Amino acid sequence: MTSDTHAATTVRLTVAQAVVRFLANQWSERDGERQKLFAGCFGIFGHGNVAGIGQALLQNELADGEEHLPYVLARNEQAMVHTSVAYARQKDRLQTWACTASVGPGSTNMLTGAALATINRIPVLLLPSGTFATRVSSPVLQELELPYAADVTVNDAFRPLSRFFDRVSRPEQLPSALLGAMRVLTDPVETGAVTIALPQDVQAEAHDWPVELFAPRTWRVARPLPEAVDVEDAAAVIRSARRPLVVAGGGVHYSGAESALQAFCEATGIPVGESQAGKGSLPHGHPQEMGAVGSTGTTAANALAAEADVVIGIGTRWSDFTTASRTAFQDKGVRFVNINVARFDAGKHAGLSVVADAREALTALTAALQGYAVDDAYRSRQATLWAEWDAAVEGAFNPPTDVTDRLAEGLLTQGQVLGAVNELSDPRDVVLCAAGSMPGDIHKLWRVRDRKGYHVEYGYSCMGYEVPASIGIRLADESRDVFAMVGDGGYLMMPTELVTAVQERVKVIVVLVQNHGFHSIGSLSESLGSQRFGTSYRFRGESSGRLDGAVLPVDLAANAHSLGAHVIEVHSLDELHQAIKEAKAWPADGGPVVIHVETDPLVHAPDSASWWDVPVSAVSDLDTTQTAYGEYVDHKATQRPLITPAAITSDPESQS
Repeated sequence: MTSDTHAATTVRLTVAQAVVRFLANQWSERDGERQKLFAGCFGIFGHGNVAGIGQALLQNELADGEEHLPYVLARNEQAMVHTSVAYARQKDRLQTWACTASVGPGSTNMLTGAALATINRIPVLLLPSGTFATRVSSPVLQELELPYAADVTVNDAFRPLSRFFDRVSRPEQLPSALLGAMRVLTDPVETGAVTIALPQDVQAEAHDWPVELFAPRTWRVARPLPEAVDVEDAAAVIRSARRPLVVAGGGVHYSGAESALQAFCEATGIPVGESQAGKGSLPHGHPQEMGAVGSTGTTAANALAAEADVVIGIGTRWSDFTTASRTAFQDKGVRFVNINVARFDAGKHAGLSVVADAREALTALTAALQGYAVDDAYRSRQATLWAEWDAAVEGAFNPPTDVTDRLAEGLLTQGQVLGAVNELSDPRDVVLCAAGSMPGDIHKLWRVRDRKGYHVEYGYSCMGYEVPASIGIRLADESRDVFAMVGDGGYLMMPTELVTAVQERVKVIVVLVQNHGFHSIGSLSESLGSQRFGTSYRFRGESSGRLDGAVLPVDLAANAHSLGAHVIEVHSLDELHQAIKEAKAWPADGGPVVIHVETDPLVHAPDSASWWDVPVSAVSDLDTTQTAYGEYVDHKATQRPLITPAAITSDPESQS
């Protein structure tokens, strides 16, 4: 409805109604392809947003016009941010969701999701509700009172977790806040969690808005081109290399640079190791594909990393898992070429920086390296190392009888579970994981057959991400089945979104691996000399007083069934195969399927021949801790600063 005084130029809406209408008219574009920036809005209503954003979403839904912004009721505020992040990642960061929550705990429940989004550089819009801007009724229910600062609210906790933060205390502030938010959400360098805090009274306040605010607006996602001199310098460094290695990160996928990377590798013979976010940059079976690199890497990629004289990082932020806590690269003269759209990441290790879109940079670098290729001996070493590792993977997927004969009745190994899902899922299906032992095992073992077939959140490694994220992936692409691999520890953190999947009839396949505790942390605890203390789900022993009694009688299959999921319990490898086939055949609108399987947590995947820096107690009365500390000191001695020499030279004789 337009105002009486400014009928041609303004429209009278509440702040919340203006937010919803604005979001419905935002678009993103890259390479000439245009799509809605916001697929919809997840929310949980309470005091603070039920009469503001809630009313606006209802009004929008009833109008059901071209400016429609679909609403989905979630069950947990952290979970709805995870769902939005997974959706945005599956959409190569070109689309996302908004999330609205109520005052106080509803909004602060989104803090973990905000951290996850920003750490992983994934766009998501958060709309936390706040207490009264006027303070007319202060202190209100759930309001934070600080004697030294009356303007601080709990929503200020979003500031360090957001790439953009604003609080709209007056309606006049809304347009600049919204436009600033869109700028960051569509910037491949700056993107992450974006927060616009909305006090509850402001949400419901009416204002005359310029109609131009609600006109469809397209935000072009840029592909920055590399500087010619940077490409020349990078080519000179690579030409000097005898043992070069590419480390592919998530930027390869977000740029859609997989084909450009494949062309680069086929022209030069340079092998590729992949970070968690970059896995699948080359398909399984490609001669230059060496799989995961770093602490959870393959022995093939890690052997080549240890010998590499030039390392070409593409779209990676060089996390400690990728560098094996800076022990992966052992050549004394190793140099780094960093291709990244973000100057911040391109400058790490003082590497030679090529600040550009990954696809454009790889295309330019391939042309600049015409005539260069690694020698046959290096290609042969790649093939040998990969064949050895592939045989180890086969042994994990199909363990020998001396392993299986030791298993208790009804138990499988985690490798058997992963192997069965990998074999029986379609090439375009998505495997999903986030925390525990499975991200490491999947990183090492999974055979990726499609650029979007692998989705592991390992920037924040957030337990509970898996179930809500599976919904986001499926909403982003209903042509793919999603297999959410989750342990009992992760499942117990966030099973509630199964109800959302039931509500929306979203088919996701949750493979729930029950091993009665924290598999990953149990193994880590043992390696650090802490004897798996506090990592098993057990009764407290009557004599010991410790958590070392019988296994807890927790029935997670019954729990999943009670939440509305179709549950399949398996007790053998044959039953697992049948369960996967049944889940694949489940109707597309049939809601979630949960496959419950028990595994032995003491049977491990093949070792990466790598390390991760987790400090060990320097002084201890325990023999196990003393031994672990000695091993820790030995590993620390291999850590390196990874600072690239400043000089650029094409003379291979000058390199170590």
